[in-house]
Parts: sequence; structure tokens; C-alpha cells
Amino acid sequence: MSFSGSVKEELAAHVSPARHCQLAELAGLLLFGGNVCSGGRHLCLDTENEAVARKCFTLLRKTFNIETVMRGKQRAIPDDETERRVIQALYLARGEDGEIKLTDPVNSLLVKNSCCARAYLRGVFLCVGSMSDPKKSYHLEFVCDQEMQAAQLKDMLSEFQIEARVIGRKKYHVVYLKEGAGIVDLLNVMGAHVSLMDLENMRILKKISNSINRRVNCETANISKTVTAAGRQIEDILLIRDRYGFENLPDNLRQMAEIRLEYPDAPLKELGGYLEPAVGKSGVNHRLRRLSEIADKIRS
Repeated sequence: MSFSGSVKEELAAHVSPARHCQLAELAGLLLFGGNVCSGGRHLCLDTENEAVARKCFTLLRKTFNIETVMRGKQRAIPDDETERRVIQALYLARGEDGEIKLTDPVNSLLVKNSCCARAYLRGVFLCVGSMSDPKKSYHLEFVCDQEMQAAQLKDMLSEFQIEARVIGRKKYHVVYLKEGAGIVDLLNVMGAHVSLMDLENMRILKKISNSINRRVNCETANISKTVTAAGRQIEDILLIRDRYGFENLPDNLRQMAEIRLEYPDAPLKELGGYLEPAVGKSGVNHRLRRLSEIADKIRS
């Protein structure tokens, strides 16, 4: 199962004990996963996701003590009176022709409490949310049909200090998060705590892996730089030996040239310890630079 699927399984099993939160989540499920049938006069659940369907039926049973029935090929509420109660409780509107409207943003009265907003976001994510594999990248999104619903979602997330963006994608309006920290916060808000811990573990491992890779790359670059510099120094020293002669060098430079030839792979600090008397890294660097200048004069 994908990480996104695991998140939805966890959210589907999370049922708030409070009826007002159950209504808020039910509103999210019906606004984003519902449909209208029989000429737009009846509510139906239009989803092939078993977890979403199961959650919707559970909430209908808990909030209204009803069981759904089949209306054509879709699940629907069994009678007009019960449906009227559901529509009224969820503040769903009807058009002038009597058709139920599922295109408006959720009524603010349903999500005025923080706990209800959390439940609503949980319902919406179950219907239209998805998340990429965090081992590859951080990306979570809600794909909305209606621009006003997408804008309301973005504002609701900002109330939890979660920064989201909205982008058009063909005929849809996509609310998305690209930061790992924001996705962690949203999972916490929706109540997906097991998935949150899994994601945090992946983030830690990725951070450690990236840190190790950076260190290895840095050390590799330093080694390469040291090897290149050492090769150039040895080339200069051999030129001096063959064309000028060590005996013509001052004692400190002659000793430096001989030590570098003897220890071609040693770093500057280590070379300084082999000299008599020992000198520091800057002293070694100064002597090697003087040898390089002599070699350049020989070449010219």
C-alpha cells in the first residue's frame, strides 16, 4: 500500500466522539465525495474508495441513526424526511429548481470550532487528498472541482499556521503543500498520528543521509584538491632537482623538498611534523610556495 493509502486507512478509522465533529467530517465527505441523483433532488455517495464509503456510512449511522440504501447504482439516504434532516444539519443549499448544491464552500457554522475544522479536513482529504511517497519527495494536495472550495481550504489551513498554495490544473483547483514540516503539521491536525511518526522517521533518515552525503562529497573534494596540489608540488620539486639541484637551495627549502618527495600523500600539517625543527601548516605552505616560484623561474 502507498503512503497516501496508509494515511487514508488511518483517517478512515478515526471517528470523533462528538456529534458536531462527526457532522463536520460528514459535510467534507459529501461536499467532495457526494453526488446528486434523481434529477438532483437526492444525495448519493459517488466514490469507489471503500474506506471513504465505510466512513460515510458510519457517520450517517452515528449522527442520524440511519442506514443507506441503493438508489440505482449509488448509495443513498433511504427516505425524504431523513434526507431533509441531513441536508438541514449540514447546511446544504438547494437551488431555485430544488436541486441540492454540493458546489458551495462548507457553512462556517459547521467548522467554527477548531476540532470541527480538523474533522472537516479529514473528510476532505479522504475524498480528494493524496500524498507522494515521502522517500522521494514531499508533496500533499487536495484536488477540488470548485475554486471557492479550494480557497476556503487554503484559508482553513492557514488558521492552523499551515501555508498552502492553490494552482489551476486543467479544470481543477489544487491546494498543495510542498514542505515536509507543513505536511507533518497537517497530518497532526487531521489525526493521522501513526503516519505522522512514520513520516518523521523518514525525514530524520533522509536528513542524516543528506548530511552524510554532503560530508562525503566535501571530504572527497578536499582529498581531490589535496592530491592535485601535492602532484603539482612534486612536479615542481623534481624540476628543481633535475634542472637546478637541491644543493643550491637554502637548507629550509632543501629539507622541505626532500620531505615532500618522501611523503607525497601527506597533508601540510603532517609534513610540518617531519621537519627539523617542526613548523606549522602555514610555514609548510610558505616553503612550498617558494619552491613553486623557483620552479616557475626555471621554466621561464
